[in-house]
Amino acid sequence: MSGGIYRKRLAEVRALMKRRKTDAIIIPSSDPHLGEYVPDHWRVIRWLTGFTGSAGTVVITRTFAGLWTDSRYFIQAEEQLAGTGYELVRLRIPHTPEHIDWLKEKSHRGWKVGVDGRLISMGQMRLLAAAMKDAGVRLDLKADLITPLWRERPALPSSEAFELDVEYAGVTRRQKLARVREVMARMDVDYQLLTASDDVMWLLNIRGDDVRYCPLMLSFALVGHDQVILFADEDKLPGSLKSSFDREGIVLLPYDTVTSLLGHLEEGSVLLLAPGTTSAALYRSIAVKVTVVEDLSIPTRMKAVKNETELKNLREVMVSDGVVLTRFFHWLEKAVAKETVTELSAAATIDSMRTEQEGCVGPSFNTIAAFNAHAALPHYVPDQMTDIKLEQGGVFLLDSGGQYFGGTTDITRTVALGKPNTAMKRDFTLALKGTIDLAMARFPQGTKGYQLDILARKPLWDNRLNYGHGTGHGVGSFLNVHEGPQSIGSGATGDMKTSIEPGMILSDEPAFYRQGQYGFRTENLLVCRNDGETEYGSFLSFETVTLCYIDQALIDLPLLDDKELEWLNDYHERVYRTLQDSLEPNLKKWLREKTRRLVRIDNGKTS
Repeated sequence: MSGGIYRKRLAEVRALMKRRKTDAIIIPSSDPHLGEYVPDHWRVIRWLTGFTGSAGTVVITRTFAGLWTDSRYFIQAEEQLAGTGYELVRLRIPHTPEHIDWLKEKSHRGWKVGVDGRLISMGQMRLLAAAMKDAGVRLDLKADLITPLWRERPALPSSEAFELDVEYAGVTRRQKLARVREVMARMDVDYQLLTASDDVMWLLNIRGDDVRYCPLMLSFALVGHDQVILFADEDKLPGSLKSSFDREGIVLLPYDTVTSLLGHLEEGSVLLLAPGTTSAALYRSIAVKVTVVEDLSIPTRMKAVKNETELKNLREVMVSDGVVLTRFFHWLEKAVAKETVTELSAAATIDSMRTEQEGCVGPSFNTIAAFNAHAALPHYVPDQMTDIKLEQGGVFLLDSGGQYFGGTTDITRTVALGKPNTAMKRDFTLALKGTIDLAMARFPQGTKGYQLDILARKPLWDNRLNYGHGTGHGVGSFLNVHEGPQSIGSGATGDMKTSIEPGMILSDEPAFYRQGQYGFRTENLLVCRNDGETEYGSFLSFETVTLCYIDQALIDLPLLDDKELEWLNDYHERVYRTLQDSLEPNLKKWLREKTRRLVRIDNGKTS
């Protein structure tokens, strides 16, 4: 679509701003649940500007229109915004509200700044309100200027939800509700408001298909001590599920009535909510004489620790996923040498192979398939404009995952297409050392994720190198591939106060990128487990559950110490032994070679 249509839409927005006496508007890339992925109905920035990235904020004044986004999207945004009337504003630090500081500086006293309060969190609202007050600016939180203009707007999702059997969930709905209510009683709260759809899905043992890559039904819930009110459209629930809800004290109300009900909570009641996923509009609708307690939701904390059934299912899923990845990389190695393979076709192939597996319903995120310089962009996703051919002599990075009934997967592998040079091997191995060192960690109970981050970064730091993203994120169980509150990193995502606990799943993905040349990332999923007690307390460690070979052609063996080499050889042996019975003879032979034992000899080469 040409830039002209976006200039026309920008002009329409400005005309509406003038009629409503609004001097500036802010448009976030979010929906009323403030999740990572949003349905097409809420992809306002794409409709307004042509920018298709998943993260960004637009600010429009009468003389300026800009898109704030992070380094993942700089190249993409420059291309897509050309000729649209919008400027790219580069975020210096991802996930920060730098547009608020800009607006505070540019605003004039007496201005009115508008934003749709359904699409910003309570925290963002407070930052914005404080900044605008200091600047003498009025804030309008009911400024939806898009709905009147977007005439062919996609409808809200209408997929039908389904019940997740206890063979996958491990715990019944009644048991989960009882546990949540026990915690509510200890906290002395009357109600728990659930605004993140994944919290609702986990608590009620249901799943949906409203959001791409995430098995969610868009919904809110209000949990009381005797009743649960589920805010969702009635036609999304099959009769059998509604009957079960009736028997279990779960009342169904229309999705859009949550605001009204919050305004009628009884005086003196105590309401627990999560500020990070509660919109400003919902917060402002709460009855004045209700006491609000702000904290992570109880289901958020509970679902982070997987039960034994969920962990058993995940380990079985990893076998299926490992078989798919073996088949894919075997295909890739042969195909690149004799036919045209591009980033897009490679991504389509792994997605298709995975979906053919029993129990897999689709990808868990948009597959990252990146060749050479594109692999230096950590979250690059190919499209028709950027797609390039894979060729011998380069490196290929694949970051992909699947949504299985038994669990959610996320894995990154980088492979050499041809013979890598010495610099490539050194860079790859320094990042790999971080993956291995974190996987081998032993640490006392109560350790926070950020305290482990040094283990993953030290090999790079020792060589004055680094990577700019987090090291690890939590992963759901047939839910969101990025799931808090646990994380390993600087705290840009996740909750800094959360300790790593047995049963938590985390990714382990140190990386290194050389801009314009290549990027390396080796990502596995880890399960935290108990590792014994001493007079110094309880200790924990990690189990690596991902099953896929690591390309030995990229390894600079002398850079691995003895423990790292032992870990790598043991891991490869486990990969082969676990997958061999599920592979055809030619694949089994190929994988045996890929997982051969590495032995150090005097000159540092392998034998």
